[in-house]
Parts: sequence; structure tokens; C-alpha cells
Amino acid sequence: PDAVIVDPPRAGLERAFIDALLELDPPKFVYISCNPSTLARDLVFLTKRYKVDWIQSIDMFPQTARCEAVVKFTRA
Repeated sequence: PDAVIVDPPRAGLERAFIDALLELDPPKFVYISCNPSTLARDLVFLTKRYKVDWIQSIDMFPQTARCEAVVKFTRA
């Protein structure tokens, strides 16, 4: 595929999924996260092969403490 979009639950990506994604090796992908802690954990693995082009915070739920983060990666 030319690109992959992932939107995991609050628990983040499972390690087996990260391994499969790295094996698939798409040139770019987008990660939508609702949990900054698991996003940070997953970034440790993903940035070994991909670079972060940008991160955008999106307030999907106004007047709450929750926000989404959208990250665009390209192959390093």
C-alpha cells in the first residue's frame, strides 16, 4: 500500500502489530492516538524506521481533558 492509517484503542498498538507494520514497510503512515502515554511508547519502536513529519493535537472533545494526536510518518 502507499499509506497506512492506524487508530488504536487507548492501549496503543500491540507489539505484534508494530512488527507487522514494520515488515509491511509502507512509505508513509498516519497514527491517530487518544493516549499520549501509549503514543510515546509506540514512537520508540516506530522511529527506528520512520521519521515524524508532524504531530497535530486535535480537541475532539471540547471542555474535557481529552485530546487526540495525529502523527504523520514517512520512511526514514
